[in-house]
Amino acid sequence: MNRRRILCGERTLAPWAVLALALSPACGELPLAMGDENSIVATASPELWGEIEPFLVPALERTIFTVRDEKTFTVTHIDPSDEDWAKLRLLRQQLVVGTPEDPWMADVLAKTGAAAGSPGVLQVQNVWARRQSVTALVLDDQAGAAAFAASRAPEVSALLDSQYKAWAVSKMFVTGRNEELTQALREQAGFGLVVPTVYEHSVPADSVHVFRNDNPDPSELIRQVAVTWSRAAQPPALESAALLEWRAQLVEAHYDFPQVANLDHVSAVPASDSYTVRAVWENPPDAFPAAGPFIARAHSCPSQGRTYLLDAWLYAPGKEKYEYMIQLEEILDSFSCRDLQEQSSS
Repeated sequence: MNRRRILCGERTLAPWAVLALALSPACGELPLAMGDENSIVATASPELWGEIEPFLVPALERTIFTVRDEKTFTVTHIDPSDEDWAKLRLLRQQLVVGTPEDPWMADVLAKTGAAAGSPGVLQVQNVWARRQSVTALVLDDQAGAAAFAASRAPEVSALLDSQYKAWAVSKMFVTGRNEELTQALREQAGFGLVVPTVYEHSVPADSVHVFRNDNPDPSELIRQVAVTWSRAAQPPALESAALLEWRAQLVEAHYDFPQVANLDHVSAVPASDSYTVRAVWENPPDAFPAAGPFIARAHSCPSQGRTYLLDAWLYAPGKEKYEYMIQLEEILDSFSCRDLQEQSSS
């Protein structure tokens, strides 16, 4: 059998690699990172990992409640001497732990500048792949690794979580922000809300606005936000029971199918001008078994003499829900109310 040799820089590839080379980036170009944003590959020696795992993993695999406890990240450890490391280091989210002398730290530290050898947490992009984020926990020496990891674990967790939230919001707005709708709402309804252009807007009744995204298929994924309001300046809705009752009235009058709030997991967050309740909705027992998380928020706007109800809910069976809840909360946080007295006098 004839054998061809393909030269790429200083590497000579056997014939079986021809197809892989044809599908790979050009010589000198990094491959595109693979994997999920919330899946972390952690590189450290087995001895070191045994010391730091009890401190790092619980901080990174923090759980939130959606319809059940859900990990914000999953961590997979890989020994850098393992033959699979060359493949796994191409995944999107990387965490490397070691001293500046450890060989698996070399490529990361080479991209960080003069102070790369200092102990601490640093982050660089595109080390082994494009669109890749590599977080490094740089140790002075392995002797105090456990204590150092324990002290820096919250910092690493907060860094990755903030970046994940930014990614989730950016992904939601890949179709663009519907700024025309936001402006029209402020002028005509008295409130502003920023939603992606892919969301459909409907007004099923006076003082009720619904924003819905059920792409690609409503049987697989629904994200919906509804806004309504009360004329009472300070109604009794700024407490959990009253807010849930107000939501129940909105659901009964204007939602496509009934939802019953499950009160086993209710969390409330009061603020100066708002009150937020997070819980789980379910279909009634005699209906199709469906459920999902929701966020109900009462927002007081004294200059209008109104209190608004903002209700965001998700249907995503069989899917992780943290990403979508970040996106729905971003929409709720974009809410603003216009001074109607200003509007009437202009």
